[in-house]
Amino acid sequence: MTQHEAKKFITDAIQSGRKSLLEPEALDILKAWEIPVPEYVVVKDAEEAVSAANKIGYPVVLKVISSDILHKTEAGGVKTGLKNAQDMEDAFNEMMFDLSDHYATAKIQGFLIERMADKGTEVTIGGVRDAQFGPAVMFGLGGIMVELLKDVSFGLVPVTKEECIEMMKEIKAYPLLTGYRGSEPCDIDAVADIIIKVGGIMNEIDGIKEMEINPLIVYPQRSMAVDARMVLGSR
Repeated sequence: MTQHEAKKFITDAIQSGRKSLLEPEALDILKAWEIPVPEYVVVKDAEEAVSAANKIGYPVVLKVISSDILHKTEAGGVKTGLKNAQDMEDAFNEMMFDLSDHYATAKIQGFLIERMADKGTEVTIGGVRDAQFGPAVMFGLGGIMVELLKDVSFGLVPVTKEECIEMMKEIKAYPLLTGYRGSEPCDIDAVADIIIKVGGIMNEIDGIKEMEINPLIVYPQRSMAVDARMVLGSR
């Protein structure tokens, strides 16, 4: 998907009445802006899941794709660390049991098989469209920590690299990125680059009301966006 195709895709989605994107669609948007994401494949059943995982290479992550399930992890819709075909089959069956037990009426559009990213420092990068100030970007810790601690900073789009670094320094947890207690420092420049690109998406596609990369896993020399969501709004 090119950036031009991404803009048209969002316009068509809004015109059809959609309020959000599915995760693989959101990942496609990120790829259009050259934001690094793991290799991923969309499948429809266990057989395709095993085949896709074999091609991607283990370990992998299995995720449900459903517009009716907002928090996939809590719903049993995410299985991580799958190391072989048997793991995949077992995880798929367990997921289907959990979903049928608690989300029997949920519409399932498929399943996402994603190469499992190496462990690193998890941060969140988001975008929001304010009625008064226009598009803005957000930075904070990743995972549930961004909701628990509310330790976030904001910047108005467009943002410069220097402004992105200042955003990072504004949060109390910034020392975690700089090599806390002997850990390797994170690639601050890579994070700044992603913040700028998220700002670019918000600036270029006004049909996106909110977006969030959570987590963006940051390493000493790179970063990887492993989960993304996007909320749509009428123009």
